[in-house]
Amino acid sequence: MTINDLTARAMRVHALYDELNHRQRGRTWNREEFVLGFMGDVGDLAKLTMAAEGARDMPGGRAALGHELADCLWSVLVLARLYDVDLDAEFEQMTAKLAASLTDRLREG
Repeated sequence: MTINDLTARAMRVHALYDELNHRQRGRTWNREEFVLGFMGDVGDLAKLTMAAEGARDMPGGRAALGHELADCLWSVLVLARLYDVDLDAEFEQMTAKLAASLTDRLREG
């Protein structure tokens, strides 16, 4: 699957959440509320990684960790679309810059 395929799938699920929220609450989440929900998911991810390292107890084990990583990826894909960010291009630029910077630092040290 390409990032565009993943984004399309993420947006289909996002549309279903919008429909459900509209039906149950008469409104959908705005972008700020979506980010706050994502922050909760990142907190859950932190707890699950601590559990995977033996630093705390959390139910679900490795399956829960995989689910939460996928959940966070879903949120990032949706946020990129909501903010009109070309995540594919941004990721390419960011990793190229990091790789160049790290290569330079390794040569120096």
